[in-house]
Amino acid sequence: MRVYPTFFRLAFSWMDAERAHKIGFQGIRLAHRSGTGKFLEKLTAPAPSLQTTALGMTFPSPFGLAAGFDKEGHGIEALMELGFGHVEVGTITGQAQPGNEKPRLFRLVEDRAVINRMGFNNDGATAVAPRLKAARAALQRRHPNVRPVIGVNIGKTKAVDLADAVDDYLVTARSLAPAADYLVVNVSSPNTPGLRLLQDVGSLRPLLAAVGEEADRAAGRHVPLLVKIAPDLSDEDIDDVARLALDLKLDGIIATNTTIARDGLTSPAEQVERCGAGGLSGAPLKQRSLEVLRRLKRVTGDALVLVAVGGVETAQDVQDRLDAGATLVQGYTAFLYEGPFWAARINRDLAKKRRP
Repeated sequence: MRVYPTFFRLAFSWMDAERAHKIGFQGIRLAHRSGTGKFLEKLTAPAPSLQTTALGMTFPSPFGLAAGFDKEGHGIEALMELGFGHVEVGTITGQAQPGNEKPRLFRLVEDRAVINRMGFNNDGATAVAPRLKAARAALQRRHPNVRPVIGVNIGKTKAVDLADAVDDYLVTARSLAPAADYLVVNVSSPNTPGLRLLQDVGSLRPLLAAVGEEADRAAGRHVPLLVKIAPDLSDEDIDDVARLALDLKLDGIIATNTTIARDGLTSPAEQVERCGAGGLSGAPLKQRSLEVLRRLKRVTGDALVLVAVGGVETAQDVQDRLDAGATLVQGYTAFLYEGPFWAARINRDLAKKRRP
């Protein structure tokens, strides 16, 4: 019998979602600082059979934590102790910004979903860079053979005009690439005005080319570069982005970000309407994200690393995405509903599936 669902209902379900997130994250970080996390890590460490080669690295598990949970790199080591094979930090912008006005995070419990319009709230690239560097060094000391991987997701500063977006992304890449295992260009959040216009291949080509070059120069090595796309793109636009990624020799594509659609929800319409604008994540995104993944696989074959995210809740969801062509899989929303041992449970069940 699992205890956390009852704990969530009693302790968190009635609480403002952003406040509950902060309290939960503080608890995870406290466990790390107290030394409890090191004990937990012995119980949550992924089985060796789950090690996955991607982006020129070995990941302890194909399953990781998507961007959005740790926006500023405050809890990387603590999150790794829960069993995630990688943690993607961010989204981080060139300038510090408070994000959108609160409230800006809402749960749809009946749908196991979340609506957010956070707006890339973060401390800015310059402040986050030292945290990444310190976490990377600490993880390398603790895991000299197969270290959990740190991804860094970067976006556009809200105050920067679209015409100046490339320069803004370059500021962020320059600061963060040296401490990143891989870098993700986020052009698909619905919560920064105009950002999704950068998914047009005419705008995307110079942006990705410039970020890739600057990241490698700043780090003094090749930093794997991926782009994260929205599930709301048309099939034709998905194909265009896939062909662009091949042409630019990107390392991968992350599919998908949150959706602006509200189709097929079981939560009352008035509740959904009260939440207002923002990106929907969680179980309702499962089917569309899988469709996008399969389409990308048809276009790219084995040339790119495809990272699947959207509606991932169980080990079977992870396996379905691996079977559909993903090399890595990420989750986030279900973490809020399933609790701190979610990643360990997925890893354990995945390992069972791989036993002869």
